[in-house]
Amino acid sequence: MKKQLFVSLALAGVLFVPVITRAQFANGVISYNSGTGFVAGFTNPATALGAPSQVTSGDFGGPVDPFNPPFLSSQVVSLGAGGSLTVRFNPPIVDHQRNRFGIDFMIYGNSGFIITNDTDSNFNFIGTPATDGSLFGSNPGATRVSVSNDGKKFYVLNPALAPTVDGLYPTDSSGDFHTPVDPTLTQADFSGLTAENIQALYLGAAGGTGYDIAWAQKENGQPAKLHEIRYVRVEVLSGKSEVDGFSSVTPSRDSKK
Repeated sequence: MKKQLFVSLALAGVLFVPVITRAQFANGVISYNSGTGFVAGFTNPATALGAPSQVTSGDFGGPVDPFNPPFLSSQVVSLGAGGSLTVRFNPPIVDHQRNRFGIDFMIYGNSGFIITNDTDSNFNFIGTPATDGSLFGSNPGATRVSVSNDGKKFYVLNPALAPTVDGLYPTDSSGDFHTPVDPTLTQADFSGLTAENIQALYLGAAGGTGYDIAWAQKENGQPAKLHEIRYVRVEVLSGKSEVDGFSSVTPSRDSKK
């Protein structure tokens, strides 16, 4: 299923792709550089706008879940080493004290959990598909995430805290795209789990990799102390990342930072 986007490309060197929506997803592409080692044909940055993908089509079609991530060129954009993608949010993302687990926004990729069940002679899985926590399609390299309120001055999120884009946690479209997964969960926590078990561990979240605005720091390493941001930049330092979407977190009534 294609994302519901209404897009237009601005001229004069800057990509700006507006989306008619009130949901808090990225709604404008400011710049895109594919880098080197990207996946050919997956170079449309507008695919990262709007809500992350909910279904796929083709031989592996069906609802997007932790075993079946989005994989079409109409769903994800690829960034190789040296590549970058900068998007805009309107309204802004707020560093709210009631954002679950202190996470303020998520970036959704196309990683998935590897099913470890044996197969029969017809290549059907024996038993209910489950994983050992291993991932496929994830970036084994490194990324850098930066944020800005004015689109001019960007602050890097502390690399010691900010996880790699396109890793944990695989998307589950039955969850809420504005609710983060518990960031303390590791791959080992998913060992032996079925899709239903994973959804229970997500506690209503839709997966994605979570980030905290409070991780933003100045060049001297001191906290930037940003209250809100309107721009997010992803840079791939090594490896390759695919991006399906960005979302802000909806504050919870029972969560405090």
